[in-house]
Amino acid sequence: MPELTHIQSWWRPVLEILILAVSIYFVFRFVRGTRGWPVVIGFVVVLLALALVTTILDLQVLRWMLGSASVFIAVGALVIFQPELRRMLAELGNLPLFATVSEQREAIEVIIQTAERLADVRIGALIAVEQSIQLQEAVESGIKVDCDATPEMLETIFFPNNAVHDGGVIMKGDRIAYAACIFPLTQRSDLNKSLGTRHRAAIGLSEETDAAIVVVSEETGMISYAYKGQLTRGVTLEELRAFLTSVILPPARSHGLSQWLRARFRENHPAPGPAVITKREPRPLPKAK
Repeated sequence: MPELTHIQSWWRPVLEILILAVSIYFVFRFVRGTRGWPVVIGFVVVLLALALVTTILDLQVLRWMLGSASVFIAVGALVIFQPELRRMLAELGNLPLFATVSEQREAIEVIIQTAERLADVRIGALIAVEQSIQLQEAVESGIKVDCDATPEMLETIFFPNNAVHDGGVIMKGDRIAYAACIFPLTQRSDLNKSLGTRHRAAIGLSEETDAAIVVVSEETGMISYAYKGQLTRGVTLEELRAFLTSVILPPARSHGLSQWLRARFRENHPAPGPAVITKREPRPLPKAK
């Protein structure tokens, strides 16, 4: 039994270190770029400096004070970082594991109806459906909306001359999270120069995240979607519904939590093949009477 005792003596510390390392990594990754990020840096630097000084100089009184104040430090951290903690718990609740199929189907139909209406009147649109990778890390700006996703609301957002009609919309589940977001443009050099900014932004965002992006062209009224670095142009409503269903609904997302965790560590690889696939040519403009 000595071997079993030896194994038990080392695997527990390794497991504890692994859990702590993963937890610290996700906490720092989550608060990075938020308003509380400078406070986190200052807080950690001060604690590490005090711990280092007390260890090197063997300051027993200061070490005892730090140990005794650990509970107050934890409570203070909860108060200081309360907005970030609330957002973290909200994001956890929005993971695919907790999303219902009915909400996902409702979101798909909202996007389908919106794309159909905007395409008929040739109003441009750019909609990104967030999945396992948070899109706040990929966009440069955005106005928080946080409302139920409806075709009427999306039409209002993209209506020309509206204050937030430029940029893209981020959807989380069946809710509109942000509007007027600037998505990163793709850096690929093999794209046709006639490809508009919306389509380049859709490709760029799909290269960096696992989001499903829907584009409506203002010039042609064509509906397109981008996923994993590839843009498919000129799709029908049924083709769009099939794409969104295959990406968003189970069984493709039956292991949502594990996919979410793996997505945090893996590098996103664009889909092989051409960057743009055109299924149908643009519809001709109506003749002027």
